[in-house]
Amino acid sequence: MEGLQVRRPLTRIILWIVLVVTVLLYSFPFLYMLLTSFKTPLETIAVPPRILPSHWTTENYVTALSREGVLASLVNGTMTAVLSTAVSLLLAVPAAYAVTRFRTRYSRIFIVLALVMRMVPPIAVGVPMVQIFQSVGLYDTTFALALAHVTISLPLSIWLMSSFFESVPVELEEAAKIDGASRLSALWHVVLPVTSGGIAVTAIFAFLASWNEFLFSLLLTAFRSQTTPIVIANFQTQFGLDWGAMTALAVLYSLPVIALTMLMQRRIVAGMTLGAVKG
Repeated sequence: MEGLQVRRPLTRIILWIVLVVTVLLYSFPFLYMLLTSFKTPLETIAVPPRILPSHWTTENYVTALSREGVLASLVNGTMTAVLSTAVSLLLAVPAAYAVTRFRTRYSRIFIVLALVMRMVPPIAVGVPMVQIFQSVGLYDTTFALALAHVTISLPLSIWLMSSFFESVPVELEEAAKIDGASRLSALWHVVLPVTSGGIAVTAIFAFLASWNEFLFSLLLTAFRSQTTPIVIANFQTQFGLDWGAMTALAVLYSLPVIALTMLMQRRIVAGMTLGAVKG
C-alpha cells in the first residue's frame, strides 16, 4: 500500500513535467514571434539570433499598421472568415442532421466521402476555381474567396456535427413531436440548443480554416480582396524580408482568434465532451 501511495505522487509529477514541457515546446514559436516583433530591424536579422530584444520598441507595429493595404486586409479576412463559417454551418447542420436521423445505406457513404473530400489537396481544386470565378466575374472578391474556403471547412463541419447529433437521444425529438412540434421545430427548439457547444466547436474550426488559409487567398485574390496572410508574405524591403513588421502584423492577426477562443472556452469544452457521451 505504501509503495502505491509513493508511486501516485511520482506519476503525477512526471505527468506535470511532460505537460509543462509540451506546452513550452508548443508555445515557443509564438513566444519567439512575439518577442521578435519588439526587436529593432538589426536585431531581427542578427546571427546568432537572440531570444530577448536588447532594445524594446514598438516601431514594427507602427510600420505594419501604416503600410498600405494592411487595414483593408484585416477587414477582408474578417468578412471572408465570417461568411465562410456561416455558409459552412448553414449547409453542415441540415446535412449532418439528415445523415444521423434518416439512416439509409447511403448515409455512411456520404459521411466517408465528406471526409475524403477534406483530404483532397487544395491545389487540385484551386486552379480550376480561378478559371471558374474569372469566367463568372467573381475573381478577386470576398464572396468568391469565402466560397473557396467553404470547400475546406464544410467536410469537417459535416463530420463534427454528425458526431454531435448522434449524441442527442432521439427520445427528445419524439417527446417534442408528441407535444405537437414538427421535425423542423424539434430541430430548432430542442436539438440545436442541446448541441450549441458542438456548434461552437464547429464554428471555431471553420473560422480558423478560413482565417489561416493561404493558398486560395493567393490564387483567388489580386488586390481588392487580399487577406492578411498574403500581405504578411509580401513584406519586403531592399535588404530582404522585413521580419519585424511581419512578426508584428502576425501577432496582431493572431489576437482576434485567441480572444474568440477564450470567450467561447466554456462552449468549446462542453461541445468536445458532448460528442464523447451518448444517451
